[in-house]
Amino acid sequence: MIIDLRKSDPSTRFETDVCIVGAGAAGITLARRLDKLGQRVLLLESGGIDFESDIQALAEGPSTGHDYYPLVDSRLRFFGGTTAIWGGRCAEFNPIDLERRDWIPHSGWPISFDDLKPYYDSARALLDLPANQSPEDLWEQFGQQPPAFEKQGLTTDFWQFTPQTERFTLRKCQDLVDSQNVHILLHATVTAIETGNDGQRVNGLSVTDISGKTAAVCAQQYVLAAGGIDNARLLLNADIGNGYDQVGRYFMEHPHARGGQVKKGQFWQLLKLLNGRIRDSGGNVHAALIRPSDAMQRREGILNSAFSLAVRQQAKADMIATMKAYHGLKHSLSPTQSNRTLWLNIKRAAMRAHEVVDPLRPWMLLGFGWRLSAVVRAEQAPNPASRVKLATERDALGMPLAELDWRFSDIDKHSVKVMMQEFAKELERLGIGKFDPAPWLEDTETLWTTDRLISTHAHGGYHHMGTTRMSGSPRTGVVDADCRVHGLHNLYVAGSSVFATSGWANPTLGIMALSLRLADHLIHREAKASPSISMANV
Repeated sequence: MIIDLRKSDPSTRFETDVCIVGAGAAGITLARRLDKLGQRVLLLESGGIDFESDIQALAEGPSTGHDYYPLVDSRLRFFGGTTAIWGGRCAEFNPIDLERRDWIPHSGWPISFDDLKPYYDSARALLDLPANQSPEDLWEQFGQQPPAFEKQGLTTDFWQFTPQTERFTLRKCQDLVDSQNVHILLHATVTAIETGNDGQRVNGLSVTDISGKTAAVCAQQYVLAAGGIDNARLLLNADIGNGYDQVGRYFMEHPHARGGQVKKGQFWQLLKLLNGRIRDSGGNVHAALIRPSDAMQRREGILNSAFSLAVRQQAKADMIATMKAYHGLKHSLSPTQSNRTLWLNIKRAAMRAHEVVDPLRPWMLLGFGWRLSAVVRAEQAPNPASRVKLATERDALGMPLAELDWRFSDIDKHSVKVMMQEFAKELERLGIGKFDPAPWLEDTETLWTTDRLISTHAHGGYHHMGTTRMSGSPRTGVVDADCRVHGLHNLYVAGSSVFATSGWANPTLGIMALSLRLADHLIHREAKASPSISMANV
């Protein structure tokens, strides 16, 4: 059932088993799992069915650290959230990503990859992805041999792409709309989290809309699934779970950068292997990448960053007219359903065209002076100084805005530098090219350089991770191994804000796996009957 707070009577009160704050990939996946397990769920969404500029303005906020996207554009406030414009890129963590790595301060999760694996399998099924396959098996399917890198050095891996990217908008969630267990409350922004006198249990939430309508929510269990920025914002505003000043810290992205360029060599072979998307025998789409092997990470003391090859304009060149038009159109269109459909169709057509003509298209661009460049999508080390804070300014509901202070660590840049040096050495050893690492990697005054010509998303992947990180102790994190906020009996967090480290993998698949795991935990914990949803005064 869908309920719009704007159309509800004043002072409505909702009672339910589990209240989920945020209808994005985490909240929707969790709601679906709980529905199937017989739990009654109230799913709160700050926005409506589609984009509304006045609701989106609630996401505004200042950035005071490394240059980033405007916060108002960095996540979307309507049902489905930012996944409404998701490109479908999926990957799993590597086991090493969850391990304590002595060379990376603050690394290590209180769970292992084995704890996540069965939930990864379930998440893949929900996205119509095939079972995970080793890179070696995929190369064999493609009938190709990967670059013969030295063992214990660089290695190859793959992203996968879900065949349907729009999976979390309301028109794709009719199962939740039709469910007797699930109530979806739109235009319901949480403005207060109320705890008992001992501060160990959440007793209720206050929700408000910019129209002035309000409601109260009472549940057995509460889950914040509002994203890496707003999960921290909600906890900071309520002063919950922050006894050791951990809430909002360790903000991580997957920052993008130009790692260098291939100066000469067997461009065709490199383009064929490491540029663009490849379909396997079942029609599933993949894209190859290069990353450091586990042994190389340990030996060199670096992060698990990744890069691919693509033909790009030279650094500091004037952006070509077609790309300017692309960016202009992209940023001038509001993300309404009609505009998203238009943009998705354009993108699909472009991707299909690339599959047909690649690697001929980039080969032709090389003839016009473009460069075969290393496109870096990096792991960022957890850094307590990189954080989300509360700003002095307030939004239309009187809530403090989020302020982002995004910072880098020396190891972020060092990891890319070591990868690029190793790649240069390997191309020469294999006799297939000469590679020059980017000059900024040698600049001792620069921790990171953003290049608007290296990616359509110049700063990073819009991946907000780490701000309510998972840890075995409240001294080093915000939630425990079950995603429960330390010190609170019935408050949980879902989404990439609980990531203790970021790895190279895009976060959506991991978000879904953790949400499925959280659902199972909530069910196992719920041993007694819970109240049905009721709506007083409606």
